[in-house]
Amino acid sequence: MNGEQVTLAAGDEVVGAVVGAVGAAGLFSLLIVIVWQIAATWRARMLAAREQQYKDLATRYAQLLEDTVELQRRTVEEQRQTLDELTQTRLAVSSMEKMMREIE
Repeated sequence: MNGEQVTLAAGDEVVGAVVGAVGAAGLFSLLIVIVWQIAATWRARMLAAREQQYKDLATRYAQLLEDTVELQRRTVEEQRQTLDELTQTRLAVSSMEKMMREIE
């Protein structure tokens, strides 16, 4: 009977070791999954933040493009006005030159 107790005790130690190993493996697996999910969440947030920055940049670029087009339109209009004024000035000067020649 004493021999059976030793065998059962040895069997209990093996079972305890297996349970401990399975428990440790389960704990490490759980920790790995938790770290993996935290990393995936962090990566998703970074991608979302980067996408938002791209959207903001695209919006800003579109606004700058509209502003540039408006400035070019104004510049063309001002150049036309300047050209018209220069043409009128040339006509006035040539008319004054003609009048001055006739007076001489």
